[in-house]
Amino acid sequence: MRCIRDLSKALRELERISNRTTSENQLIAVKTVEEIIDEVRTNGDKALIKFTKKFDGFEPIPLTIEKDELEEAWINTPTEIQAALKVAHARITNFHKQQLPKDLALEGIHGEKLGRRWKPVEKAGIYIPGGRASYPSTVLMNAIPAKVAGVDQLIMTSPAGKDGQINQTVLAAAFISNIKKVIRIGGAQAIGALAYGTESIPKVDVITGPGNLYVTLAKKSVYGKVGIDSLAGPSEILIIADQTAKLTHVAADLLAQAEHDPLAAAILITTNEDLAIKLPKELNRQLEKHPRAEICKESLNNWGLIIICSYLSDCCKLSDQFAPEHLELLTENPSSLTKDINNAGAIFIGPWTPEAVGDYLAGPNHTLPTCGTARFSSALCVETFLKNTSLIEFNEKSLRATSREIELLAKSEGLYSHSESVKIRISES
Repeated sequence: MRCIRDLSKALRELERISNRTTSENQLIAVKTVEEIIDEVRTNGDKALIKFTKKFDGFEPIPLTIEKDELEEAWINTPTEIQAALKVAHARITNFHKQQLPKDLALEGIHGEKLGRRWKPVEKAGIYIPGGRASYPSTVLMNAIPAKVAGVDQLIMTSPAGKDGQINQTVLAAAFISNIKKVIRIGGAQAIGALAYGTESIPKVDVITGPGNLYVTLAKKSVYGKVGIDSLAGPSEILIIADQTAKLTHVAADLLAQAEHDPLAAAILITTNEDLAIKLPKELNRQLEKHPRAEICKESLNNWGLIIICSYLSDCCKLSDQFAPEHLELLTENPSSLTKDINNAGAIFIGPWTPEAVGDYLAGPNHTLPTCGTARFSSALCVETFLKNTSLIEFNEKSLRATSREIELLAKSEGLYSHSESVKIRISES
């Protein structure tokens, strides 16, 4: 990990890390994704079977895992894992129920009625990644807000292993989340199927869930045909620490992010020079028997960073520039520091709140904006699966009271019939 003291150099390095997903390889990937989506759109299930055999090494027949198989996965899940899933499910559900927006109904000064009504989308697709790890937590974090929102049909897609099987705990999480249909398909082909529909998969209204570069580019491609949650990049953590932070905690929390992916970013910004000096040795110590040591090392070597600042205010400014997905505050008064933070997907406050609690069961959603997008976007939430409709009901009095202004504004835009549609009502009544 590089260690930097100069703030201008630190900003440049943070910018480099933020842009770690941009490369010439993306241009090739975009072309591949467009070809895959086009073939799925044209050939449906046949294309899904073809691409799964090509990329995942098995023939997905049948494509669908039905509810009785999900129930079997739940029954065969160890009781302690069942209990953990139940705790997580309850906490996440309780938090997301508080997010449900209320309909709005107002009466204007002339008796006109104005409102906003919320309704869920009819169908949603959730993408659960596979590959280097399995993510039952991601099933909960995507399915629960959709269910709380009132989505009628929820379709889950997830890549299976070469044996054609999806991780048992992932299926158990689908069962406890009351998902009735799971498709063992991954990659851009899964996103294309959800967006356009096939013989086996209904087209949906919204697609959520993280994935690799090809999944992200596919979501970008189909956006507009369907809604999406975000264009998620590789995971990242930024820790702001002072002299009160424990070296072992900082190292463990950085590795908890680095073990996700070679493109994951792990950043420490600290006012404690001693912590910065000792950190690399402690990371190496914790990596000695780490089962994902090679992934961690690649992540830290390429996207790890230590920045030493004189003041916590500088730490906060640098953090806001980076706009991290996960921000940990390991300082003497962490709660007071939150007021200085504007850009972060989620903030983990104090030494008893490692980022892992947010990943699994704290309650708030763990699907968060990455790569600087926390400057303008937010976590996946219940509203991701809702749409609102404006309700407007004028009476004769309210139209008469505002007709002059409407006509003037319409004429200022050169829209004759807009003006006439009001004038004709006033003149005929």
